[in-house]
Amino acid sequence: MSSKAWFAWGALGVVYVVWGSTYLAIRFTLASMPPFLSSGFRFLVAGLLLTAAVAVFAGRGALRMTRGQFGTAVLVGLLLPATGNGFVVVAEQHVASGLAALLVASMPIHIVVLRRLLGERPAKVTLLGVAVGLAGLAVLLLGGPVAGAHGAAWWGPWLVLLASLGWAVGSVASTRLPTPANPFTLSAVGMLAGGTALTVAGLGVGERVDLAAVTTGSWVAWGYLVLVGSLFAFSSYVYVLGKLPVSTVATYAYVNPVIAVFLGVMFADERFGLAQIAGGAIVLVAVVLVVRAERKPARELSVPPGTIPEPWEARR
Repeated sequence: MSSKAWFAWGALGVVYVVWGSTYLAIRFTLASMPPFLSSGFRFLVAGLLLTAAVAVFAGRGALRMTRGQFGTAVLVGLLLPATGNGFVVVAEQHVASGLAALLVASMPIHIVVLRRLLGERPAKVTLLGVAVGLAGLAVLLLGGPVAGAHGAAWWGPWLVLLASLGWAVGSVASTRLPTPANPFTLSAVGMLAGGTALTVAGLGVGERVDLAAVTTGSWVAWGYLVLVGSLFAFSSYVYVLGKLPVSTVATYAYVNPVIAVFLGVMFADERFGLAQIAGGAIVLVAVVLVVRAERKPARELSVPPGTIPEPWEARR
């Protein structure tokens, strides 16, 4: 495996681990911060920092893009940070952090359906991996209610599923539409667009931030989300989308719940039973199946010639 390939898989590993921890950080942030504004400021700050970093280390030329590339970056921002993350933050007011992560695990299902609608035929092993992942998810959810959750609302889980769909659409779009040559420029513009949308939404619903009431724990969690969850992990995600098949990247949604559940139990007093532990093991099996299938060349994935646009093949 080449050094570039190792770098891509390392970036995916960052997404695996870091994003699994952000669910807990979101919960701590919401203890004294409003959902939309805390998310909006998070992505605005991270986007500005990343823009400055690109300008310094890659030169201002790396920030240049065509109108189409800029449009894609904005669209990705509205679908990933704004919809995919923003809706999860709102839902976590009423859904345990571990359960939110488990529901987001439905994202690869949306990916496979979208790929099929776009003319691709995912390998049978990929479909098997998705099915195994769903089975693991079912075991986790049927293990009983999650103790330690704060609040309750019937729409909470559905909002998380909608967030998962938005994230899937954005992920597929980023591999099929024109994007800036520098992947970190795509990430920076996407975070700025998503952060702006979330901030406007927060102001629109009347959210306000009382700085005197924000706890130290919320500040630490918010800072972690900005620097590690957004600046580091989100940039890794956008980078890896251009280097590995989207279904392989989507397997992070199987790993994140395992990490999120563990952290929720350790630090937020969320309690899962043996069934959830068994479900987590099944989820890991699903990751192995999907990754092994998607690492095969496109011709081995039963993809008819001409059904995958050139940009997609170049990114593989």
